[in-house]
Amino acid sequence: MFSSLDKMIRLWIAALQFSELIVSSIVHMLYGFYIFSTAVAGDLSQALNELLSKPNMNIEVKEEVVPRDTSTNESLPPIVLVHGIFGFGKGRLGALSYFAGAEKKDERVLVPDLGSLTSIYDRARELFYYLKGGRVDYGEEHSKACGHSQFGRLYEQGHYPEWDEDHPIHFVGHSAGAQVVRVLQQMLADKAFKGYESTNENWVLSLTSLSGAFNGTTRTYLDGMQPEDGRTMKPICLLQLCRIGVIIYDWLDIPWLKAYYNFGFDHFNISWKKVGVWGLVDCLLGNSGPFASDDWILPDLTIQGSLRLNSHLHSFPNTYYFSYATKRTKKILGVTVPSSIFGIHPLLFIRVLQMSQWRHPPDVSSPYKGYRDEDWQDNDGALNTISMTHPLIPVEHPSRFVKDDSDCHPLQPGIWYYKIVEADHIFFIVNRERAGVQFDLIYDSIFERCRKHVFRKTPQTLPNETHH
Repeated sequence: MFSSLDKMIRLWIAALQFSELIVSSIVHMLYGFYIFSTAVAGDLSQALNELLSKPNMNIEVKEEVVPRDTSTNESLPPIVLVHGIFGFGKGRLGALSYFAGAEKKDERVLVPDLGSLTSIYDRARELFYYLKGGRVDYGEEHSKACGHSQFGRLYEQGHYPEWDEDHPIHFVGHSAGAQVVRVLQQMLADKAFKGYESTNENWVLSLTSLSGAFNGTTRTYLDGMQPEDGRTMKPICLLQLCRIGVIIYDWLDIPWLKAYYNFGFDHFNISWKKVGVWGLVDCLLGNSGPFASDDWILPDLTIQGSLRLNSHLHSFPNTYYFSYATKRTKKILGVTVPSSIFGIHPLLFIRVLQMSQWRHPPDVSSPYKGYRDEDWQDNDGALNTISMTHPLIPVEHPSRFVKDDSDCHPLQPGIWYYKIVEADHIFFIVNRERAGVQFDLIYDSIFERCRKHVFRKTPQTLPNETHH
């Protein structure tokens, strides 16, 4: 009797898990289609407007052009916005903006397009060459170990070639983008770029993290990563479906489609032109390609993966650090639950609930010494709030909690100032209308801090402003 009851319970659990997989897959596909169709619709609308306005181009309108003084603006260090997982930079998905147009709030903002699913390491290398120029060099040893080409995209002209210690940069990273900047800064300190022996950590003036992935996330296990090692995937899970779709997308190698959106795996050379049908089969079986190694983003976002990364990363005494940690949970009678129904994006609601109830498998060793499930229950649907405040594992970095931005002035370098914001993981990206006035409050405070409160020598002279 007990044996049959146990079987019934297991079947019921399996049925629930399968149903959840189907629902999650449908929701994610619908959201992906929504983003893609929004970008296409925006481009078609723009093209139609340009076509309709052509007959009126013979009408000459004269107006007084006021010359702009760009010398002051060019002396300001750029603010570089670094996207997260499944993200995109300027030039991808047409006129759609990952940061929902926040880049228009300042005249010196760069939005690089990095691999959306490539590893933190590979993305950090790509970011360096995007700024300095040249062909992306992933490093000979790393490339051989991971089975991809050593060299990638060519930037004939860097977007900020003068970048050095005397011309440092402000970085703003969303989600995994924040950890990308930390790895890049460590690479600069370690002089890890061949031909650039003068790099150091002071090339980074400030790092602002928006829902940054510093300590990993329990969502990776819900999506399919094995909690035993944080490296491999479960046989049947959402990530396996994603893996198959990405491999087929890259193998088909449709030029106009990849120009519109690219997962960033070109250096793995899995196009049908290079590997043929058997190469596709080999990738799908997991014998080759990006998912056959740890050289993609999900292993880096597990708690174990973040611990491995963090063990080599430092916070530096001359760099300013600020983070906004987001959460959409609250406690009711001691139980962590979603704090809202309509305030959480449909893409994330199920995950907010699941992450708030996450329990590390009792038969699996803890990911780090001192791990407690209750510390990881608050979340924003993608990352746990504890992961977003500041680097905590394996060693906690100096930090200070702030309720109001003004509480931390004057800022001190080398300390992680962090603030907790009521929002889900995609509240401040893609769709500006969702965040409303909070969108402007967050980004205005970020840009104001970069321009008015963070400097090493003398305060920066802003446009139309003179220091006396």
